[in-house]
Amino acid sequence: MASDKEAVTPYNSEQTKKTQVASMFNKIARKYDFLNHLLSLGIDRMWRSKTVQMIAATHPDALLDIATGTGDLAFTAAKKMPHTRITGVDISEGMLEIAVEKAGKLGLNQQVAFRYGDSENLDFDRDSFDAIMVAFGVRNFENLDKGLEEMFRVLKPGGSVFILEFSKPRIFPLKTLFNAYFKYVLPRIGRFTSKDHKAYTYLFESVQAFPDFEKFVSFMEKAGFHSNKFYPMTFGICTIYTGKK
Repeated sequence: MASDKEAVTPYNSEQTKKTQVASMFNKIARKYDFLNHLLSLGIDRMWRSKTVQMIAATHPDALLDIATGTGDLAFTAAKKMPHTRITGVDISEGMLEIAVEKAGKLGLNQQVAFRYGDSENLDFDRDSFDAIMVAFGVRNFENLDKGLEEMFRVLKPGGSVFILEFSKPRIFPLKTLFNAYFKYVLPRIGRFTSKDHKAYTYLFESVQAFPDFEKFVSFMEKAGFHSNKFYPMTFGICTIYTGKK
């Protein structure tokens, strides 16, 4: 993964994966929230809530949300932890624009700040945050090793990282049903609704290529994190990974 040997990109293009991912999210930004909740049958809210519950137990003062998208995880965290300062970063300006709009409507723009940011080259000093969270973002990193190393760098000693990401169920017949839904049903709905069918074809392909469960934990260990654990959610459709610096 460090060399991205099995690189899965949204488009058949000579552009880097990072550029393609930013372009893809800019295209679907206005439909992103609607499709997320529709295609997951609303379960994504439960996954985020569980992640935030785990983060809240560590009582962070400064929290970084990488690949924040339209800010759903950041806002869930803000409501649960009203005294925590939250910074959300993303490479898609279209997604960030919506996140800022939502922050204003929710009255959270004093607690949650959004800024453009590259997960593999974070514009923060070493040891800046008490906790870091990522929801459905690490799978899109161009270089997974570099992204995790950057998280480790900006996390304070003793701080914790929380990563929510899709994984591949191992139980039959759920594994077969999951693959069929992601490969055939989801892209059709996405194409009809967002007009960018490649975005949702990419979702299936990127989940299949992602090193989940124990394999991902090995990447966390390589980056320097310790006490790493993973918690499969909804029969392994997605997983919460935790680690400490």
